[in-house]
Amino acid sequence: METQKLHPIQEKLLRLAQNQSISSLSLRQIGELVGDKSAQKIKHHLQQLEKRGLLKIDHIKGTIEKPQQDGWIDGFLENGKRLLQIPIVGVANCGPAEVLANENVVGYLRVSNSLIKRQNNTGLFAVRADGFSMNQAKVGGKTINDGDYLIVDNTNCTPTEGEVILSVIDGAANVKRFHRDRANHQIALVSDSTEDYAPIYIGPDDDFFVNGKVVDVIKKPTL
Repeated sequence: METQKLHPIQEKLLRLAQNQSISSLSLRQIGELVGDKSAQKIKHHLQQLEKRGLLKIDHIKGTIEKPQQDGWIDGFLENGKRLLQIPIVGVANCGPAEVLANENVVGYLRVSNSLIKRQNNTGLFAVRADGFSMNQAKVGGKTINDGDYLIVDNTNCTPTEGEVILSVIDGAANVKRFHRDRANHQIALVSDSTEDYAPIYIGPDDDFFVNGKVVDVIKKPTL
């Protein structure tokens, strides 16, 4: 597990969860144990650890536990391949930016590491694509269609020209191709579709941030 890229509070939370049960503690009590009494900050850091698959939070039972190392699931596939457990954090719009982002983990995607060419799940989370505005885009040779799961690397939040990114605009998540229009001092989030979708234009003062780069697509099964 790579902890050098984690916030210091997140490192302390991981060590705390590994050494004792924290499910019965309030956010403030947990904060006191890691040196930050802000309940909102502790909640944020726990959500970030959950998104990375480093902590498993059962929002119904109210339990917090450290999952198996590196997000592996017990058992081996053929030729020594294993299943990665990747947190699903909701839906991302592949159309206008109108589907609200959801920071809560709604489930886990179990994927063989042979499919996504990763040794662990560090920094990865998944969102389900909603819409068809990126159905001509290709990530890893695979198109993006409604219902597919997109694997996002949130350690890569500084996109380069033409990359497919997950961004959040005014609290709404969307998937688009990144274009920096330096001449006009704006960012254009461009669709890549068989349909005609206008770009989304972002100014320097807008409520906008990049939540990660789309690094792979897990296709919706054809039944």
